[in-house]
Amino acid sequence: MILKYLIEKEFKQFLRNSFMPRIALMFPTVIILVFPWVATMDVSNINVSIVDRDVSTMSRRLSDKIAGSSYFNLTEYTDNYKQALDDVEKGKSDIIVEIPQHFERDINTIQHAAIQISSNGVNALKGSIGSGYLQNIAADFNADLGTKQGVTVSTPFSVNIQDRYNPTLNFKLFMIPALMTMIIIMLCGLLPALNIVSEKEIGTIEQINVTPVNKAAFILSKLIPYWLMGFIILTICFILAALVYGYTPKGSFLTIYAIAILFVLVMSGIGLIISNYAGTMQQSLFMMFFFMMIFMLMSGLFTDVRSMPDWAQDIAFFNPPRYFIDTMRSVFLKGGNMMDNSHNFIMLFAFAIMTNAWAMLSYRKQV
Repeated sequence: MILKYLIEKEFKQFLRNSFMPRIALMFPTVIILVFPWVATMDVSNINVSIVDRDVSTMSRRLSDKIAGSSYFNLTEYTDNYKQALDDVEKGKSDIIVEIPQHFERDINTIQHAAIQISSNGVNALKGSIGSGYLQNIAADFNADLGTKQGVTVSTPFSVNIQDRYNPTLNFKLFMIPALMTMIIIMLCGLLPALNIVSEKEIGTIEQINVTPVNKAAFILSKLIPYWLMGFIILTICFILAALVYGYTPKGSFLTIYAIAILFVLVMSGIGLIISNYAGTMQQSLFMMFFFMMIFMLMSGLFTDVRSMPDWAQDIAFFNPPRYFIDTMRSVFLKGGNMMDNSHNFIMLFAFAIMTNAWAMLSYRKQV
């Protein structure tokens, strides 16, 4: 019963300031409608799987030329296309290069030969740039063949490109799930922290501390309203993405909301930890801004995590938004389900327990 009244008080306090409801609705609207058009990212360290069906001297030379490029990391060399495709679906590989049977024979007889490039269109920019790099490597390989064999044919074989999961290579489809993540971070992490710190500055928290209200009820009363708002705003983002971009998830909304529950718990826990250690609004803003920069820049929101240095990838391992963004993109673009993203669920579940336990233990109720 006490919790009910505390939650009612939080909603009344939030709605009393007419600016807050407006900004809560305007923020996700601007983010979804504007940011997908202006965000860009650079590409490096593209993971490539090579399916060599010819297993000839010529096919190995082409494979070595691809693997020797500074743009690519060879993650799989096989004659099984399904195995390579599984690596793409699991995120281990970005592009598949398929070398057909009789590749060497067709080139030696100056017949038409073609290699197939299948790129992971989930990251549209990475897929398109990676395909372009491979075309340049193929052109160099063709030129070398023409020089060594003394033929005048400039293109002994051609390249066919197929983009998977995002055939149009629309980069906005890559960014929208990540921007939804940023919105949840702001609403469910920053606002609860600022709310509690403002109670400290005003002095009302001292009055609550001398009441029979236990700290669990007090903390839940601060979090539940923002949890509800977070899910409402997330739903609004889905509606905007469908109406403006015609963009709906290929997977289940159940998977999205299930992972969102864990992510909201993680972010609210982090917000509480910050509020417990911050004595003023200014301190909490600077601390949250510091973590926001880390969350956004090292989560794969703009730059693919695998393009980072090894030490940065180690830090990104402990970055909760990374796992939520990965699941969102998997569900939206690949049709992934809970089993496909079980690792992300496990990581966020562990983060939720750790951050909320830390928040509870670090909050001191002075009586």
